Amino acid sequence: MSLTSGLHSPHTPLRRFLDRELSAGPKPLRESFRTQHTADHVLLPPPGVGTEAGTVGTAIDQRLRLAFTAAAPVDLATLIGIDRTSSGHSDARLRMHAVGNELTARLTETVHGLDLDNREAPMDRAHDEEEDLARLLLAAAWYQVLARNPFGFLHTPLAISAMEDPGAFTLERLLELPDRDLVADVVAQLYKSVDGPLDALRLSSRPEDCVGGPTFADVDITADADIVVDGLLIDFKSTRHPHAFPKHVAWQLLGYLLLDTPDRYRIDTLGLYLSRSGVLATWPVDDYLDLLGTCRRDLTILRTVLAELLAGCPADVIPYGQEDEDRARRLLERLAPVIAPGHCLVCAQPLTGSARGPHYCSRWCSVRAQTLRKKGQLPTRATAAMPHPRPEANDVSGPAEDWEVVSLTARLPR
Repeated sequence: MSLTSGLHSPHTPLRRFLDRELSAGPKPLRESFRTQHTADHVLLPPPGVGTEAGTVGTAIDQRLRLAFTAAAPVDLATLIGIDRTSSGHSDARLRMHAVGNELTARLTETVHGLDLDNREAPMDRAHDEEEDLARLLLAAAWYQVLARNPFGFLHTPLAISAMEDPGAFTLERLLELPDRDLVADVVAQLYKSVDGPLDALRLSSRPEDCVGGPTFADVDITADADIVVDGLLIDFKSTRHPHAFPKHVAWQLLGYLLLDTPDRYRIDTLGLYLSRSGVLATWPVDDYLDLLGTCRRDLTILRTVLAELLAGCPADVIPYGQEDEDRARRLLERLAPVIAPGHCLVCAQPLTGSARGPHYCSRWCSVRAQTLRKKGQLPTRATAAMPHPRPEANDVSGPAEDWEVVSLTARLPR
Protein backbone atom coordinates (compact mmCIF):
# COMPACT_ATOMS: atom_id res chain seq x y z
CA MET A 1 0.00 0.00 0.00
CA SER A 2 1.07 3.59 -0.62
CA LEU A 3 0.22 6.65 1.47
CA THR A 4 0.25 9.09 -1.45
CA SER A 5 -1.94 6.93 -3.70
CA GLY A 6 -4.37 6.39 -0.85
CA LEU A 7 -4.86 10.14 -0.37
CA HIS A 8 -5.64 11.26 -3.91
CA SER A 9 -9.09 9.69 -4.22
CA PRO A 10 -11.89 10.47 -1.73
CA HIS A 11 -13.22 6.93 -2.25
CA THR A 12 -10.31 4.95 -0.78
CA PRO A 13 -10.77 3.64 2.78
CA LEU A 14 -7.76 5.71 3.90
CA ARG A 15 -9.24 8.99 2.66
CA ARG A 16 -12.68 8.12 3.99
CA PHE A 17 -11.15 7.43 7.39
CA LEU A 18 -9.17 10.68 7.52
CA ASP A 19 -11.97 12.81 6.09
CA ARG A 20 -14.21 11.56 8.89
CA GLU A 21 -11.64 11.95 11.65
CA LEU A 22 -10.57 15.49 10.67
CA SER A 23 -13.75 17.26 11.66
CA ALA A 24 -12.54 20.79 10.81
CA GLY A 25 -11.51 19.93 7.25
CA PRO A 26 -8.50 21.63 5.62
CA LYS A 27 -9.73 25.24 5.71
CA PRO A 28 -8.41 26.35 9.14
CA LEU A 29 -5.00 24.80 8.45
CA ARG A 30 -4.91 26.34 4.97
CA GLU A 31 -5.61 29.77 6.43
CA SER A 32 -2.80 29.27 8.96
CA PHE A 33 -0.45 28.26 6.15
CA ARG A 34 -1.24 31.36 4.12
CA THR A 35 -0.39 33.62 7.05
CA GLN A 36 3.10 32.05 7.00
CA HIS A 37 3.51 32.01 3.22
CA THR A 38 4.25 35.68 2.55
CA ALA A 39 6.76 35.34 -0.31
CA ASP A 40 6.13 37.54 -3.34
CA HIS A 41 8.55 35.95 -5.81
CA VAL A 42 8.02 32.41 -7.09
CA LEU A 43 10.72 30.65 -9.08
CA LEU A 44 8.99 29.24 -12.15
CA PRO A 45 10.36 26.22 -14.05
CA PRO A 46 12.12 26.92 -17.38
CA PRO A 47 10.32 25.93 -20.61
CA GLY A 48 12.34 22.74 -21.05
CA VAL A 49 11.06 21.19 -17.82
CA GLY A 50 7.64 20.36 -19.25
CA THR A 51 6.37 16.96 -18.15
CA GLU A 52 9.56 16.29 -16.19
CA ALA A 53 8.48 18.55 -13.30
CA GLY A 54 8.12 15.51 -11.07
CA THR A 55 11.66 14.40 -11.90
CA VAL A 56 12.97 17.84 -10.94
CA GLY A 57 10.96 17.69 -7.71
CA THR A 58 12.48 14.34 -6.77
CA ALA A 59 16.00 15.59 -7.53
CA ILE A 60 15.72 18.81 -5.51
CA ASP A 61 14.15 16.92 -2.61
CA GLN A 62 17.19 14.65 -2.43
CA ARG A 63 19.62 17.55 -2.84
CA LEU A 64 18.04 19.37 0.11
CA ARG A 65 18.12 16.20 2.23
CA LEU A 66 21.84 15.80 1.52
CA ALA A 67 22.49 19.32 2.80
CA PHE A 68 21.31 18.11 6.22
CA THR A 69 22.69 14.58 6.28
CA ALA A 70 24.77 12.60 3.79
CA ALA A 71 24.39 9.34 5.71
CA ALA A 72 22.48 7.88 2.74
CA PRO A 73 23.94 9.39 -0.48
CA VAL A 74 21.55 7.29 -2.57
CA ASP A 75 17.95 7.19 -1.36
CA LEU A 76 16.12 3.93 -0.80
CA ALA A 77 13.64 4.35 -3.68
CA THR A 78 16.50 4.74 -6.17
CA LEU A 79 18.17 1.58 -4.87
CA ILE A 80 14.88 -0.32 -5.17
CA GLY A 81 14.43 0.92 -8.73
CA ILE A 82 17.94 -0.13 -9.71
CA ASP A 83 17.42 -3.54 -8.15
CA ARG A 84 14.18 -4.04 -10.09
CA THR A 85 15.92 -3.52 -13.41
CA SER A 86 17.64 -6.85 -12.78
CA SER A 87 14.37 -8.75 -13.32
CA GLY A 88 14.38 -10.21 -16.81
CA HIS A 89 17.27 -11.05 -19.10
CA SER A 90 16.95 -8.57 -21.95
CA ASP A 91 20.02 -6.63 -22.99
CA ALA A 92 18.29 -3.37 -22.07
CA ARG A 93 17.51 -4.61 -18.55
CA LEU A 94 21.05 -5.84 -18.02
CA ARG A 95 22.50 -2.51 -19.16
CA MET A 96 20.11 -0.48 -17.02
CA HIS A 97 21.08 -2.54 -13.98
CA ALA A 98 24.82 -2.23 -14.63
CA VAL A 99 24.58 1.51 -15.28
CA GLY A 100 22.44 1.92 -12.17
CA ASN A 101 25.15 0.34 -10.05
CA GLU A 102 27.72 2.67 -11.62
CA LEU A 103 25.44 5.61 -10.86
CA THR A 104 25.21 4.54 -7.22
CA ALA A 105 28.99 4.44 -6.93
CA ARG A 106 29.46 7.80 -8.70
CA LEU A 107 26.77 9.53 -6.65
CA THR A 108 28.15 8.18 -3.37
CA GLU A 109 31.66 9.31 -4.27
CA THR A 110 30.43 12.76 -5.32
CA VAL A 111 28.33 13.36 -2.20
CA HIS A 112 31.15 12.36 0.12
CA GLY A 113 33.71 14.34 -1.88
CA LEU A 114 31.62 17.53 -1.67
CA ASP A 115 31.02 17.03 2.08
CA LEU A 116 27.50 18.33 1.64
CA ASP A 117 26.34 18.12 5.26
CA ASN A 118 29.35 19.97 6.67
CA ARG A 119 27.93 22.91 8.65
CA GLU A 120 31.23 24.79 8.38
CA ALA A 121 30.74 24.99 4.61
CA PRO A 122 27.87 26.82 2.86
CA MET A 123 24.76 24.99 1.74
CA ASP A 124 25.73 25.20 -1.95
CA ARG A 125 28.90 24.30 -3.78
CA ALA A 126 30.56 25.69 -6.93
CA HIS A 127 28.17 26.07 -9.86
CA ASP A 128 29.76 23.39 -12.03
CA GLU A 129 29.77 20.99 -9.08
CA GLU A 130 26.07 21.64 -8.47
CA GLU A 131 25.29 21.04 -12.14
CA ASP A 132 27.15 17.72 -12.13
CA LEU A 133 25.38 16.69 -8.92
CA ALA A 134 22.01 17.73 -10.38
CA ARG A 135 22.55 15.43 -13.38
CA LEU A 136 23.33 12.53 -11.06
CA LEU A 137 20.21 13.21 -8.97
CA LEU A 138 17.98 13.55 -12.05
CA ALA A 139 19.23 10.20 -13.35
CA ALA A 140 18.58 8.67 -9.92
CA ALA A 141 15.05 10.13 -9.99
CA TRP A 142 14.28 8.18 -13.17
CA TYR A 143 15.29 4.95 -11.47
CA GLN A 144 12.94 5.91 -8.63
CA VAL A 145 10.03 5.85 -11.06
CA LEU A 146 10.48 2.10 -11.46
CA ALA A 147 10.08 1.68 -7.69
CA ARG A 148 6.86 3.71 -7.65
CA ASN A 149 5.26 3.31 -11.09
CA PRO A 150 6.65 0.55 -13.35
CA PHE A 151 4.41 1.57 -16.25
CA GLY A 152 5.53 5.19 -16.03
CA PHE A 153 9.16 4.07 -15.99
CA LEU A 154 8.85 2.80 -19.58
CA HIS A 155 8.33 6.41 -20.72
CA THR A 156 11.35 7.89 -18.96
CA PRO A 157 14.30 9.05 -21.10
CA LEU A 158 16.39 6.48 -19.24
CA ALA A 159 14.27 3.48 -20.27
CA ILE A 160 13.69 4.78 -23.80
CA SER A 161 17.43 5.28 -24.40
CA ALA A 162 18.37 1.89 -22.97
CA MET A 163 15.78 0.02 -25.04
CA GLU A 164 16.63 1.86 -28.27
CA ASP A 165 20.31 0.92 -28.13
CA PRO A 166 21.38 -1.19 -25.14
CA GLY A 167 24.99 -1.40 -26.32
CA ALA A 168 25.39 2.38 -26.31
CA PHE A 169 23.70 2.86 -22.94
CA THR A 170 26.47 3.84 -20.51
CA LEU A 171 26.66 6.03 -17.44
CA GLU A 172 28.04 8.84 -19.57
CA ARG A 173 25.11 8.48 -21.96
CA LEU A 174 22.64 8.50 -19.04
CA LEU A 175 24.11 11.72 -17.61
CA GLU A 176 23.73 13.40 -21.01
CA LEU A 177 19.97 12.75 -21.06
CA PRO A 178 18.68 15.44 -18.65
CA ASP A 179 17.73 18.60 -20.56
CA ARG A 180 19.81 21.59 -19.48
CA ASP A 181 16.61 23.26 -18.25
CA LEU A 182 16.08 20.38 -15.82
CA VAL A 183 19.59 20.83 -14.47
CA ALA A 184 19.19 24.60 -14.24
CA ASP A 185 15.88 24.25 -12.39
CA VAL A 186 17.35 21.96 -9.72
CA VAL A 187 20.31 24.29 -9.18
CA ALA A 188 18.10 27.40 -9.08
CA GLN A 189 15.86 25.90 -6.39
CA LEU A 190 18.91 25.04 -4.31
CA TYR A 191 20.20 28.61 -4.63
CA LYS A 192 16.74 29.83 -3.55
CA SER A 193 17.20 28.03 -0.23
CA VAL A 194 20.60 29.58 0.53
CA ASP A 195 20.44 32.19 3.31
CA GLY A 196 16.75 31.39 3.84
CA PRO A 197 14.88 29.67 6.70
CA LEU A 198 15.89 26.18 5.56
CA ASP A 199 19.55 27.22 5.57
CA ALA A 200 19.13 28.67 9.06
CA LEU A 201 17.59 25.41 10.25
CA ARG A 202 20.51 23.48 8.76
CA LEU A 203 23.03 25.64 10.60
CA SER A 204 21.21 25.13 13.89
CA SER A 205 21.20 21.33 13.56
CA ARG A 206 23.74 18.52 13.48
CA PRO A 207 23.93 15.74 10.86
CA GLU A 208 23.47 13.09 13.54
CA ASP A 209 20.16 14.68 14.58
CA CYS A 210 18.76 14.45 11.02
CA VAL A 211 17.09 11.49 9.30
CA GLY A 212 16.77 11.73 5.52
CA GLY A 213 13.86 9.86 3.93
CA PRO A 214 12.38 8.44 7.16
CA THR A 215 10.27 5.33 6.60
CA PHE A 216 7.65 3.61 8.72
CA ALA A 217 8.19 -0.13 8.92
CA ASP A 218 5.71 -0.76 11.75
CA VAL A 219 2.62 -0.28 9.57
CA ASP A 220 1.54 -1.99 6.36
CA ILE A 221 1.91 0.95 3.98
CA THR A 222 4.71 2.50 1.94
CA ALA A 223 5.54 6.07 2.90
CA ASP A 224 8.77 8.03 2.96
CA ALA A 225 8.86 11.58 4.22
CA ASP A 226 11.65 13.94 3.22
CA ILE A 227 13.50 14.63 6.44
CA VAL A 228 13.24 14.80 10.22
CA VAL A 229 15.46 17.43 11.84
CA ASP A 230 15.61 16.96 15.60
CA GLY A 231 11.86 16.28 15.91
CA LEU A 232 10.76 18.57 13.05
CA LEU A 233 9.35 16.55 10.14
CA ILE A 234 9.55 18.49 6.87
CA ASP A 235 8.06 17.65 3.50
CA PHE A 236 9.64 19.41 0.51
CA LYS A 237 7.37 20.62 -2.30
CA SER A 238 8.57 22.07 -5.61
CA THR A 239 5.11 23.01 -6.90
CA ARG A 240 4.86 26.05 -9.15
CA HIS A 241 1.79 27.09 -7.14
CA PRO A 242 3.26 27.28 -3.62
CA HIS A 243 0.51 29.56 -2.28
CA ALA A 244 -2.00 26.73 -2.59
CA PHE A 245 -2.24 24.11 0.13
CA PRO A 246 -4.16 21.13 -1.32
CA LYS A 247 -6.11 18.90 1.00
CA HIS A 248 -4.06 15.83 0.14
CA VAL A 249 -0.85 17.62 1.18
CA ALA A 250 -2.34 18.50 4.57
CA TRP A 251 -3.46 14.90 5.00
CA GLN A 252 -0.03 13.63 3.85
CA LEU A 253 1.82 15.50 6.59
CA LEU A 254 -0.61 14.14 9.15
CA GLY A 255 -0.20 10.67 7.67
CA TYR A 256 3.54 10.70 8.33
CA LEU A 257 2.89 11.67 11.94
CA LEU A 258 0.30 8.93 12.43
CA LEU A 259 2.42 6.23 10.78
CA ASP A 260 5.19 6.70 13.34
CA THR A 261 3.30 4.41 15.70
CA PRO A 262 6.24 3.67 18.06
CA ASP A 263 7.21 7.38 18.06
CA ARG A 264 10.64 6.46 16.73
CA TYR A 265 11.35 9.91 15.30
CA ARG A 266 9.99 11.88 18.29
CA ILE A 267 8.11 14.21 15.96
CA ASP A 268 6.98 17.34 17.80
CA THR A 269 6.61 19.73 14.84
CA LEU A 270 5.36 19.38 11.26
CA GLY A 271 6.67 21.54 8.43
CA LEU A 272 6.34 22.23 4.73
CA TYR A 273 9.17 23.77 2.70
CA LEU A 274 8.22 25.34 -0.64
CA SER A 275 11.41 25.28 -2.71
CA ARG A 276 10.15 27.70 -5.40
CA SER A 277 9.21 30.42 -2.92
CA GLY A 278 11.76 29.64 -0.21
CA VAL A 279 9.12 29.51 2.55
CA LEU A 280 9.26 27.15 5.53
CA ALA A 281 5.87 26.83 7.27
CA THR A 282 5.81 24.93 10.57
CA TRP A 283 3.28 23.90 13.22
CA PRO A 284 3.74 22.24 16.61
CA VAL A 285 2.00 18.86 16.46
CA ASP A 286 -0.75 19.89 18.89
CA ASP A 287 -1.54 22.99 16.84
CA TYR A 288 -1.65 20.96 13.62
CA LEU A 289 -4.06 18.46 15.16
CA ASP A 290 -6.23 21.23 16.58
CA LEU A 291 -6.46 23.02 13.24
CA LEU A 292 -7.62 19.84 11.53
CA GLY A 293 -10.06 19.00 14.30
CA THR A 294 -8.63 15.67 15.47
CA CYS A 295 -9.77 16.17 19.06
CA ARG A 296 -12.21 13.26 18.79
CA ARG A 297 -9.22 11.07 19.71
CA ASP A 298 -5.75 11.71 21.07
CA LEU A 299 -2.63 11.05 18.98
CA THR A 300 -1.80 7.66 20.49
CA ILE A 301 -5.26 6.23 19.87
CA LEU A 302 -5.49 7.77 16.41
CA ARG A 303 -2.22 6.08 15.47
CA THR A 304 -3.47 2.74 16.77
CA VAL A 305 -6.82 2.96 14.99
CA LEU A 306 -5.15 3.89 11.69
CA ALA A 307 -2.82 0.89 12.02
CA GLU A 308 -5.88 -1.33 12.49
CA LEU A 309 -7.46 0.11 9.34
CA LEU A 310 -4.31 -0.54 7.31
CA ALA A 311 -4.12 -4.10 8.60
CA GLY A 312 -7.78 -4.76 7.88
CA CYS A 313 -8.13 -3.83 4.19
CA PRO A 314 -6.28 -2.48 1.12
CA ALA A 315 -6.78 1.08 2.33
CA ASP A 316 -5.00 2.87 -0.53
CA VAL A 317 -7.26 1.73 -3.40
CA ILE A 318 -10.93 2.16 -4.21
CA PRO A 319 -12.72 -1.07 -3.21
CA TYR A 320 -13.24 -3.33 -6.23
CA GLY A 321 -16.67 -4.92 -6.23
CA GLN A 322 -19.44 -4.99 -3.66
CA GLU A 323 -17.74 -7.54 -1.41
CA ASP A 324 -14.63 -5.37 -0.98
CA GLU A 325 -16.80 -2.27 -0.44
CA ASP A 326 -18.85 -4.02 2.25
CA ARG A 327 -15.69 -5.17 3.99
CA ALA A 328 -14.21 -1.67 3.99
CA ARG A 329 -17.49 -0.09 5.14
CA ARG A 330 -17.86 -2.50 8.07
CA LEU A 331 -14.30 -1.83 9.15
CA LEU A 332 -14.74 1.92 8.93
CA GLU A 333 -17.97 1.70 10.94
CA ARG A 334 -16.25 -0.37 13.62
CA LEU A 335 -13.41 2.16 13.86
CA ALA A 336 -15.72 5.18 13.99
CA PRO A 337 -15.12 7.64 16.84
CA VAL A 338 -17.59 7.68 19.70
CA ILE A 339 -18.74 11.05 21.01
CA ALA A 340 -19.67 10.90 24.68
CA PRO A 341 -23.03 12.32 25.83
CA GLY A 342 -22.81 15.99 26.67
CA HIS A 343 -20.10 16.68 24.07
CA CYS A 344 -20.19 18.46 20.71
CA LEU A 345 -20.82 16.06 17.84
CA VAL A 346 -18.30 17.90 15.63
CA CYS A 347 -15.28 18.63 17.83
CA ALA A 348 -16.03 16.52 20.94
CA GLN A 349 -15.75 19.52 23.28
CA PRO A 350 -17.91 19.46 26.43
CA LEU A 351 -21.19 21.29 25.94
CA THR A 352 -21.97 24.18 28.26
CA GLY A 353 -25.10 26.12 29.11
CA SER A 354 -24.26 28.58 26.33
CA ALA A 355 -23.82 25.84 23.71
CA ARG A 356 -25.51 26.45 20.36
CA GLY A 357 -28.33 23.95 20.34
CA PRO A 358 -28.31 20.55 22.03
CA HIS A 359 -25.46 19.04 19.98
CA TYR A 360 -22.87 21.73 19.09
CA CYS A 361 -20.60 23.93 21.18
CA SER A 362 -20.37 26.91 18.80
CA ARG A 363 -21.78 28.44 15.67
CA TRP A 364 -18.71 27.25 13.77
CA CYS A 365 -19.41 23.61 14.70
CA SER A 366 -23.11 24.02 13.94
CA VAL A 367 -22.31 25.17 10.40
CA ARG A 368 -19.56 22.59 9.93
CA ALA A 369 -21.99 19.85 10.97
CA GLN A 370 -24.07 20.46 7.84
CA THR A 371 -21.10 19.56 5.63
CA LEU A 372 -20.18 16.52 7.71
CA ARG A 373 -23.78 15.27 7.70
CA LYS A 374 -24.01 15.48 3.89
CA LYS A 375 -20.89 13.34 3.63
CA GLY A 376 -22.11 10.84 6.21
CA GLN A 377 -19.25 11.74 8.56
CA LEU A 378 -21.23 12.98 11.55
CA PRO A 379 -22.07 10.59 14.41
CA THR A 380 -25.77 9.94 14.76
CA ARG A 381 -27.67 10.93 17.88
CA ALA A 382 -28.10 7.28 18.79
CA THR A 383 -24.34 6.73 18.60
CA ALA A 384 -23.67 9.75 20.75
CA ALA A 385 -26.33 8.78 23.28
CA MET A 386 -25.16 5.18 23.65
CA PRO A 387 -21.35 5.17 23.97
CA HIS A 388 -19.52 1.90 24.34
CA PRO A 389 -17.77 1.12 27.63
CA ARG A 390 -14.42 2.78 28.01
CA PRO A 391 -11.34 0.59 28.65
CA GLU A 392 -8.96 1.18 31.49
CA ALA A 393 -6.62 4.14 30.95
CA ASN A 394 -3.59 1.97 30.20
CA ASP A 395 -5.42 -0.64 28.16
CA VAL A 396 -5.39 -0.11 24.38
CA SER A 397 -5.75 -3.78 23.51
CA GLY A 398 -9.53 -3.79 23.16
CA PRO A 399 -11.40 -3.34 19.89
CA ALA A 400 -11.42 0.13 18.39
CA GLU A 401 -15.19 0.49 18.74
CA ASP A 402 -14.81 0.41 22.55
CA TRP A 403 -12.63 3.52 22.63
CA GLU A 404 -14.20 6.73 23.71
CA VAL A 405 -12.90 10.26 23.27
CA VAL A 406 -9.75 10.68 25.38
CA SER A 407 -8.61 14.21 24.63
CA LEU A 408 -11.11 16.93 25.44
CA THR A 409 -8.65 19.77 25.85
CA ALA A 410 -7.86 20.56 22.21
CA ARG A 411 -9.69 23.53 20.73
CA LEU A 412 -10.78 24.10 17.17
CA PRO A 413 -10.42 27.59 15.71
CA ARG A 414 -13.73 29.41 15.79
